[in-house]
Amino acid sequence: MSIYVGNLAYNATEGDITEVFSEYGAVSRVTVPTDRETGRPRGFAFVEMEKEADEDAAIEALDGAEWMGRELRVNKARPKEKRAGGGGGSRGNFGGGGGGRDGGNREFSRW
Repeated sequence: MSIYVGNLAYNATEGDITEVFSEYGAVSRVTVPTDRETGRPRGFAFVEMEKEADEDAAIEALDGAEWMGRELRVNKARPKEKRAGGGGGSRGNFGGGGGGRDGGNREFSRW
């Protein structure tokens, strides 16, 4: 399982976060998502710890705690939700057809 850490200071690094969470157990991985356009941190992170009991202890201790001037939001990460599909589907073939004796130069009326 993974822990969501929200309301992070934008200058918090993976190393900073690892240091704080390692007080509660072994940290497997820390991910700090960045903005695609600017490359700057987005203000949240995901932390994975080796033991679920350690995750629970970290959540209990750090949710609502002030760190680097911000009140942290720490909880179990939820699976990523599927987004609604983008773009529209085809509404059928509206183009004229080729072929036929006149080489496809027919006029089609709209319905």
